Amino acid sequence: MTAKNQLELLIKNFQEKRPLRAGSLIITIYGDAIVPRGGNVWLGSLMKLLEPMGISQRLVRTSVYRLVQESWLQTEKVGRCSYYSLTGPGLRRFEQAFQHVYNLDTEEWSGSWCLVYLNQLSPELRQKVREELKWLSFGSMAPGLMEHPRFTRSELIPMLQEWGALDDTIVMQTMPMEQKSPKALRLQVRESWNLDELGGRYRRFLSQFRPLWRELQSDDILAPKECLLLRVLLIHEYRKVLLRDPLLPDELLPGDWEGRSAKQLCRNLYRQIYVRAEQCLDETLENASGPLPGPSDKFYKRFGGLRDSSTINDAIPEIRSTQFGLFKG
Repeated sequence: MTAKNQLELLIKNFQEKRPLRAGSLIITIYGDAIVPRGGNVWLGSLMKLLEPMGISQRLVRTSVYRLVQESWLQTEKVGRCSYYSLTGPGLRRFEQAFQHVYNLDTEEWSGSWCLVYLNQLSPELRQKVREELKWLSFGSMAPGLMEHPRFTRSELIPMLQEWGALDDTIVMQTMPMEQKSPKALRLQVRESWNLDELGGRYRRFLSQFRPLWRELQSDDILAPKECLLLRVLLIHEYRKVLLRDPLLPDELLPGDWEGRSAKQLCRNLYRQIYVRAEQCLDETLENASGPLPGPSDKFYKRFGGLRDSSTINDAIPEIRSTQFGLFKG
């Protein structure tokens, strides 16, 4: 099966998922492509970008409206056109969700844990805070008690204040231990996060994208439009798995942990296709002033370093000159 065929299969599989979570895909696009280019985009160009994914204009409008209601996005009207950007809370949530996606190295674990006690919250607020913490990959140590090896108390306090739960939530930071990985702690980690399920999600990610990566090594003929679609799906699927991963230290993980291979595969694919994907974004996304500016310098630090921005225009000139009309008309 060619790389083009495998990409078509990835898109088909995405379209068949129920419910079709277009809002989640839009957040992926904001994080991967729009925020590095200023963060504000015309709704019409977002629709054009999502059309090849089989997402209708009506579904885009509905999904964007919900993201506004959920305080992810804010809108600005200029004439008859609507432009959307992340809100302050949305940007904070975005940074929490994406901070580990493009990092190759995970900081060494100190042995400390962030513990959050929820028993003093009302049942309704407790459920809300619990879901927010799970979204941040906190594990459940016991009923009413959540844990994380990398979050700190100082990072969590502003979030609890935003959720209206600060006064009735107890947050503790444990002291590092000399012995960081006793048998009992490894067993507790398995109970808190269900590593078997998380490992299975990583294996499914590998089975989705590894055959396409292998094919690209011998026959890479993907056009800019196809590279953009592949990049969106790659980061979207990887982000969904990573959201559930607390990035436990190596000493608490199995020796053959699938997350390591998934990270390398995501990096390799991204590095191979990002130039052509950026070319397509140049012609697709607009704000009130016209085409979005090029990506920031921070963008080129992803996955340990991409090629410098000065090389983008020279990378594949023949593709730039012949295939930028893919989203036009």
